[in-house]
Amino acid sequence: MISFLASTRNAAGVTQVELADRLGKPQSFVSKVERGERRLDVIEFCQVAEALGCGPAKLLQEFVDSTRQLDRAGLP
Repeated sequence: MISFLASTRNAAGVTQVELADRLGKPQSFVSKVERGERRLDVIEFCQVAEALGCGPAKLLQEFVDSTRQLDRAGLP
């Protein structure tokens, strides 16, 4: 999930600083999440999804779909 969120942010053309600003958090918050030093609770996940312009349900479904593709390809 960590790398998925970072790649989704990058694909959206959003920097860590921009995402942090949208969330009203410091850039270090985004950095810690993306490095796995901090976990998101459900509410924070929803806020991140909205800040990236994607609904939480859609973002979670995209993560599940990407995980299934990795499983089918036999990748970790």
